[in-house]
Amino acid sequence: MFSDMLVSLVEKGILQMGIWETIYMTLISTFFAYVLGLPLGILLCVTDKEGIYPITALNKILGVIVNIFRSIPFILLMIAVLPAAKIVVGTSMGNRAMIFTLIIAAAPYVARMVESSVKEVDKGIIEAAHSMGTPSFKIIYKVLIPEAKPSLITGGIISMVTILGYSAMAGTIGGTGLGQIAISYGYQRFQNDIIWVCVILTIIIVQIIQEIGNRVARKTDKRIN
Repeated sequence: MFSDMLVSLVEKGILQMGIWETIYMTLISTFFAYVLGLPLGILLCVTDKEGIYPITALNKILGVIVNIFRSIPFILLMIAVLPAAKIVVGTSMGNRAMIFTLIIAAAPYVARMVESSVKEVDKGIIEAAHSMGTPSFKIIYKVLIPEAKPSLITGGIISMVTILGYSAMAGTIGGTGLGQIAISYGYQRFQNDIIWVCVILTIIIVQIIQEIGNRVARKTDKRIN
């Protein structure tokens, strides 16, 4: 039923390592994408003309930068930032370089997700905080972020799944993981069973991430609890 190549990949631990590398790249890239994207998304929201601290010029500049990076197809962006990856992480090959490219690609996407989530917060709550004399910075971390938490978590799960998809494409330019296994051992050697095993394993990982994220989001949603 399965090819000798697939059996060999399992026996040598290559497939198991591919699963771990995919999860590892996804988690690390998502974390650092949020380190950059979360404050950027909040800044986009609060400096908007209807935000709590409108700065039109800054908002437009940030918006243009985010839109430029979001408009570049990921495979092209990966190639374009490889020289920068070599400067920052010391190499343009392997997982370190791929994680760097994943972060650069995902951070603008995360920023827009965060901006959308924060804008969903009831304006009445914000106005109430303003009327009590609460400083703008305190409103951000005491009102906006806590109230937007369920939506932020849901957006985080969507971002993580997107980054997982990006990590598969990273296999085309030197990254590892299930994407690289599917390309190198499956597609290039005409082993369709390896391709489909990698697809199924990726689907399983996505479903696990989705289920965990949904449970966490439900527990933090005050409307349900």
